Amino acid sequence: MDTNQLIGEFFYIIIGIIFIICGVYALRDKNLKTRIPTAIFWFLLAFTFIVGPHIPRWITGACILVIAALTAMNQVRQPGNIDVPTQEFSRKSADKIGNKIFIPAISLAVIAVAVAYLLAHFKLSTNHAIGISAAFALVIAFLITKAPAKNAYQDGSRLMMNVGPVGILPQLLAALGALFTAAGVGTVIASGVANIIPDGSKFIGVAVYCIGMALFTIIMGNGFAAFSVITVGIGIPFVIMQGANPIIVGALGLTAGYCGTLMTPMAANFNIMPAALLETKDKYAIIKSQVPLALVLLVIHIFLMYFLAF
Repeated sequence: MDTNQLIGEFFYIIIGIIFIICGVYALRDKNLKTRIPTAIFWFLLAFTFIVGPHIPRWITGACILVIAALTAMNQVRQPGNIDVPTQEFSRKSADKIGNKIFIPAISLAVIAVAVAYLLAHFKLSTNHAIGISAAFALVIAFLITKAPAKNAYQDGSRLMMNVGPVGILPQLLAALGALFTAAGVGTVIASGVANIIPDGSKFIGVAVYCIGMALFTIIMGNGFAAFSVITVGIGIPFVIMQGANPIIVGALGLTAGYCGTLMTPMAANFNIMPAALLETKDKYAIIKSQVPLALVLLVIHIFLMYFLAF
């Protein structure tokens, strides 16, 4: 196992430990009707993250099927015995720390860029930059808040349980995007769209491409996964092949997909996780507030691509 794999496995194990803690919380909650299925969900997820590379793939696949079945049957619930701080404590801490609370978040981004540069310099994978910067940001958060060390796993597991099964959607959807590309879904889409777009119609080609990117991102929850499929199926044959600048088409096509990201619960890390962090009563509140802006941005993308790419 090389250095890149070792670093990656270290972070996967840390994530797996958080999942184990979630399972323990579920087992300890005697009032949770689905405590056993909920615990099984988190323990299986931890198992795949920690020992996934060292077991036959069919075992990992079986674990995923069980995880999917438990989620589909609504057997994964949030335990009620989570260590939630009181409103008085939260208010007092907010008044004491103030805007310094944003320093760890800003540090996360700055350190990630610096770490990515250093990793590239030493010919190591930059994929680990976020994990390494998160460790530094956690230390900075402790220095600022003077919080006890147990808060790291308590609040981390509480956030994970608030988000629930949708927290693993990014991994599943990224895999699904690669599967769609390998299966030739883009070619199928191209053959279907050919019957809709009139020959030589640049504007309709651009509109269908941008809208297709947004719609497929809504389904996939991942703009990158949608990009490969929709660009192969629509972007190249109906936009770029008509003389459009591929650089402009690629850049605006991807951000058109992000318009779909703003409108879907499948993009859990963007839309569901913030709702969990804010503890809103309606977990779709963020999506509802973003939809009008997303639709306006999508229309702007269509016109920008049409006028700038040709």
